[in-house]
Amino acid sequence: MKFGAVPIDEAEGAILAHSLKLADGTRLKKGIVLSPSDIEKLAQSGIDQIVVAQFSDDEIGEDAAATKLAGKLLNDGLRLDAASTGRVNIFAEHNGLLKVDKADIDRVNQIDPGITIATLADYAEVNSGRMVATIKIIPYGVNSAALDRALAALNADTVKVSKYKAFRIGVIATQLPSLKPSVMDKTIRVLEQRLVLSDSTIIREIRVAHETDAVKAAIDEISAECDLIILFGASAISDIGDVIPQALVQAGGEVIRFGMPVDPGNLMLLGDLSGKPVIGAPGCARSPAENGFDWVLQRTLAGLKVSEIDIMGLGVGGLLMEIGSRPRPREKPAEASLKTAAIILAAGQSSRMGVENKLLATLDDKALVRHVAEAAIKDSNLDVVVVTGHEADQISDELARLNLRFAHNANYEEGLSTSLATGISAVETSADQAIVLLGDMPDISAAMIKKLIDAAKKASPGSIIMATHSGKRGNPTLWPKAFFPALRAISGDVGARHLIGENQEKVIEVELGEAASFDVDTPQALKNARDQRS
Repeated sequence: MKFGAVPIDEAEGAILAHSLKLADGTRLKKGIVLSPSDIEKLAQSGIDQIVVAQFSDDEIGEDAAATKLAGKLLNDGLRLDAASTGRVNIFAEHNGLLKVDKADIDRVNQIDPGITIATLADYAEVNSGRMVATIKIIPYGVNSAALDRALAALNADTVKVSKYKAFRIGVIATQLPSLKPSVMDKTIRVLEQRLVLSDSTIIREIRVAHETDAVKAAIDEISAECDLIILFGASAISDIGDVIPQALVQAGGEVIRFGMPVDPGNLMLLGDLSGKPVIGAPGCARSPAENGFDWVLQRTLAGLKVSEIDIMGLGVGGLLMEIGSRPRPREKPAEASLKTAAIILAAGQSSRMGVENKLLATLDDKALVRHVAEAAIKDSNLDVVVVTGHEADQISDELARLNLRFAHNANYEEGLSTSLATGISAVETSADQAIVLLGDMPDISAAMIKKLIDAAKKASPGSIIMATHSGKRGNPTLWPKAFFPALRAISGDVGARHLIGENQEKVIEVELGEAASFDVDTPQALKNARDQRS
């Protein structure tokens, strides 16, 4: 590929490397194939030289290459997005566990620096609609021979989603005077949350004394009714001869493995009863925080047989940290110490508005972006950050005298996710939570922002607070700090919809009325808004 500056009379049919603003205010976006009319516009704007990419005969364009690679991965558990800027995102079609052939992915990523595939981790739990992989062609085109080698390395089994099955689950829980019934009740609620994605159900719970004979009798009683037995001991299993493993053996079952190289989760037992899986849960399984019990349970619900060798291989990566999807419960911070940031996304190119930047268009004699900015700064305790990108200087000038700060997104043309990441990066060291506001929603008021923040104060730690209009979800959304890393990791021209989908149990909806769904993104929408207020 030839890449560099050329006279415009040599640029027809080449790919524009950098976006250009023309004399009439229109823009030529990077990545377009320059037509004769584009060349004429460049000449009229006094531009005589531009940076372009020009293919050789043995190269294929970025979108075509990405589409071919994605096609090799396609199976009935995956859905593909259309290619854009050399990227194809790949999504799960159903709930389950992601299985990735690392060797295949490594082979592709070693062929050519311009050909890349990234996936979630092997055995990642995914819900329907979650992005599980992305293919990105970095240059505007790649060598056809290199692409052919990459295609040969992939197949429909390289990235798969093992679909969850709906299990009937029997729970046996032992009791001791030191274990409060409320703790046992909470254990069941936490387990029910773990079963949501698989549509599995707890068909019965039996509570018995912490004695071998009592547990054995409960196993005998419940085993015919269920597909999976989970045993919660009032006291942690400490030896293969302890109450729970001995009860399983006496019931005719076998212990496949006691102990696992995952922390938390060391004291987990995996057993079998006439072909039916049995899990002796470690004490940490009473908490919603991720632990080794999750890993074994998820594989079982996905229909994957878990062996002793499988458990032995979990040590690398088995030292678990907090994650946003299942944060470790902590004492809730005092309200006075819960610092909130407001991130206003104002970097977009307003493509649906035509030439005019919608954020600078006036409504009630005030720029759209100023409406939401003024609403945010009314709370003097908020750290307000405006993310700029397209026409950053004009946005900054419009808001210059307000008590806020700016974070510039140099990659704004790559989509909404880059602006979200820029905003989160600007506040993550100082804020406990962030409310994300869109710059084109002029009816969001200071009172509405306060309503969302007040809802977060009353909610359990780690809750996501979402605005709604007549029960339909809209904007803004308030995110706790546990989700900041996941928000920064989103790619493409998408928001955080998949994170909402993965964490439905954490979502709290707050009704704000029409303001939560009203935005101004077309000339007609702007005209309608002005007419209604005149």
